[in-house]
Amino acid sequence: MAWVTAAMLTSLVVLALVGPLVWGASADRPDPSAVLQGPSAAHPFGTDNLGRDLLARVLTATRSSLFLALAAVLLGATGGVLLGASTAVVGLRARRLLSGLINLLLAFPALLVAMFLAVVFGAGAGGAVLALAVAGVPGFARLAQTLAAGVAGTDHLAAGRVLGLRRHRLLWRHVLPNIAEPLLLSTTTAAGTALVALSGLSFLGLGVQPPGYDWGQLLNQGLTRIYAAPLPALAPGLAIVYAALTFQLLGEVLAGSVARRGPATRTPAPTLAPSGPAEDGLVLQVEDLHVELPTPDGTIRPVRGVSLALRPGEIVGLVGESGSGKSLTAFAIADLLPPGARVSRRTLRLLGVDLAALTPKERDHHLATGLAVIFQNPASALNPSLRVATQLTETARAHRGASRAQAASEASDALRRVALPPALLRSRPHQLSGGQRQRVMIASGLMVRPGLIIADEPTTALDVTVQRQIIRLMSDIRRDTSAAILFISHDVALVGEFCERVLVMYAGTIVEALPADRLTAGTRHPYTRALVESVPDLTADRDRPLPTVPGTPPDLLSPAPGCPFAPRCPRRQDRCAEEAPPLEDLDAVHRVACWNPVPVAAEVVAL
Repeated sequence: MAWVTAAMLTSLVVLALVGPLVWGASADRPDPSAVLQGPSAAHPFGTDNLGRDLLARVLTATRSSLFLALAAVLLGATGGVLLGASTAVVGLRARRLLSGLINLLLAFPALLVAMFLAVVFGAGAGGAVLALAVAGVPGFARLAQTLAAGVAGTDHLAAGRVLGLRRHRLLWRHVLPNIAEPLLLSTTTAAGTALVALSGLSFLGLGVQPPGYDWGQLLNQGLTRIYAAPLPALAPGLAIVYAALTFQLLGEVLAGSVARRGPATRTPAPTLAPSGPAEDGLVLQVEDLHVELPTPDGTIRPVRGVSLALRPGEIVGLVGESGSGKSLTAFAIADLLPPGARVSRRTLRLLGVDLAALTPKERDHHLATGLAVIFQNPASALNPSLRVATQLTETARAHRGASRAQAASEASDALRRVALPPALLRSRPHQLSGGQRQRVMIASGLMVRPGLIIADEPTTALDVTVQRQIIRLMSDIRRDTSAAILFISHDVALVGEFCERVLVMYAGTIVEALPADRLTAGTRHPYTRALVESVPDLTADRDRPLPTVPGTPPDLLSPAPGCPFAPRCPRRQDRCAEEAPPLEDLDAVHRVACWNPVPVAAEVVAL
């Protein structure tokens, strides 16, 4: 099929290029002595009412027919794709308006819209092309909207927002490249449909006007003689079918080649280099942070009254079960919450700057240059359609005005800092291993020289050996750059080994804050103690089941009064069901929210 399609497409291209040059003169030369003749040796398709050779006119009309059809489909595809893909980067209200507009436009049949607009724009080639382009916009817009919806929730688009990229740059760099293939295939097949529709408008007298001509007009002229001489009517009709079939087959062949495309190879790596000075004061200060999310069943409050602070070079762990609000806390700090989420806080300062006092543009720039986020899944956090070099240099070029060469040099240094060779800049994410992708994510964050790195479970998808490498790498980066690290994880053992301080979250609140070296024997909250005891130990009895935290997390839609952990707590008292305990100081470095803390002397299982 590929070879047949290539031959058919080549024949159309050749006819479009050379047809007017070779047959143009005979196609336009009238011959009064040969008016309305049937097929003959001199005129294989016969002649028209002015004696012009119909074969020459059909061949010459290839250029105008194809050019007008392609112009209509390209204009319609451009408008529709931009309209539909924009829904992935605009705000919630604008997205609803665009979706409603697309739904409204799809309610009208495209061909009827094209006929109506052709009358409005005026009969002629230009009016017909514009009419078909406008009529084709809704179909392309719906396709682009559907495809873009799959990109809208990806981590690499969120990473682009963290970098403070403008919406047009998000659209051009992060949305369109990831939906380009199906859109190109759809455009190819739509070209055949546009050719048929354009010929139909010309057949009805709404398209190309004399003295110009295309296949549709030639079909109209030959129809009056179809019973006496059918070939003058059939010839332009066959040309339309041939060209439309070519475009349809081309779409099928391209789709098949995309489906058969195989994976690429992988590359290895090692060595590490230092950078940047420390900063004075608090890197991050958050007080009384609340997050509300609307759901079909009501509003939930997954983060309630969270307060935390990080100093330069400090590593703070944020632990808790899934759904405890760890990632939402980080996303609220980075301004990455989904549309519709409501955030309130008493204080939110990053690098000494109050984010509430900044304009949206200033806040985006400050977050993009002062903060880096390492997402849980590097495979989705990196844009699969862009090379590593493009994704690393984007920030430096967008926010510091660096030249292409300067940004490329900084990207090479960033890769060396995370023990990857600069040769990987030419690779795409799918060519890298999981550990290499995570290192690229860290290198991308280092390009902005951040004061704060938020690592959202960066080792979850990696094997144990690579986990250790990533942890060691982040420790080295913290030492070399003095960046503070907020390390989010549900692995208590890993947090105890890697972090200096630990914040334990449960049901959207921090229930205990303590130094990491007290995790083994100094935890005071029953929930933290249960998390520590659930960590497997090499000396544990293998015949007994592993300890777990009994019960289930509370329902966020209808939270009960009192301590949220009370239904699962072995130390609960009557007061626990009535009044939520505040986070109070036990000493200068240890705080706990519990009415009946676990005694320090209680026996615990060592990590």
